Amino acid sequence: MTEALTPARASRGIAVADDRRTQDLAVGKPAAEPSGGGRPPGPGDRTDREGDRRRRRLGPGRSVPFGRLLGPALLIVAWWAASAAGVLDPRILSGPGSVVSTAVDLVADGRLQGNVLISLQRAGLGLLFGVVAGVTLAVVAGLSRTGEYLVDGPLQIKRAIPSLAMLPLLILWLGIGEDMKVTVIALGVAVNMYINTYASLTSIDSRHVELAEVLRLSRWRFVRKVVVPGSLPGFFVGLRLGVTSSWLGLIVVEQINATSGIGYMMFQAQQYAQSDVIIVGLVAYGVFGFASDALVRAVERRALSWRRTLAG
Repeated sequence: MTEALTPARASRGIAVADDRRTQDLAVGKPAAEPSGGGRPPGPGDRTDREGDRRRRRLGPGRSVPFGRLLGPALLIVAWWAASAAGVLDPRILSGPGSVVSTAVDLVADGRLQGNVLISLQRAGLGLLFGVVAGVTLAVVAGLSRTGEYLVDGPLQIKRAIPSLAMLPLLILWLGIGEDMKVTVIALGVAVNMYINTYASLTSIDSRHVELAEVLRLSRWRFVRKVVVPGSLPGFFVGLRLGVTSSWLGLIVVEQINATSGIGYMMFQAQQYAQSDVIIVGLVAYGVFGFASDALVRAVERRALSWRRTLAG
């Protein structure tokens, strides 16, 4: 049961507090300000508050949900306004209304979704093989001097050679079928994954490695506790670039003796000057590229939630 605070007990409490304050002053400690604010705010406090506000303004600000859709929305509005004002020639660039109508017709007869599924399959396989190959080579080169000497040089040479420049050789080796298309996409993805993951691996603080050696961690625990967390930022940067690279490679390979896919649909529309069908294909590429990048961003924020960065 809580005892009542009698006047005598209150007096003793005040006396004890006064004695403690006197002792603090005797040893040179500043006296604590009473709660409730006995000292009026001075010019220094105002300067500190203004400095805090200035420091807060240096960052990019608080993120807004779906804020990244603002840029594409403004582009669509500008496109619609230019088309409605007659600035754009519909024979050269169809308006948004015509494109939407064409997309509905393509969906109704099944052409759009059939070609989209084929394109997604090619891009997905190329992305999968490229990520696995790039990360494996980065781990081999990043954790072993022998692996670095054997792997890094050829990968840097490949980095300087565009994947599209290897098309004639790949067609000679693999033909013009699906194997060649998936390989071209995978090569572009693998280089991006290797460069960024390898750079992140080699940037791990050597003190973390020394600490792992002092603690006598096994190779597996060292990889799990030090290597994986240290390489995740570079891995996700490479993954975002790899996703973009997979769509860029897909656009090219689908116009080389293809019989299906979004690129094939666009190439056929070019023969008949159907700019609305071409724009439908471009919009499909853009939507899938934007959505895949947003998905990687979401996974990255969740996996690296321990970091405090400007991205939020």
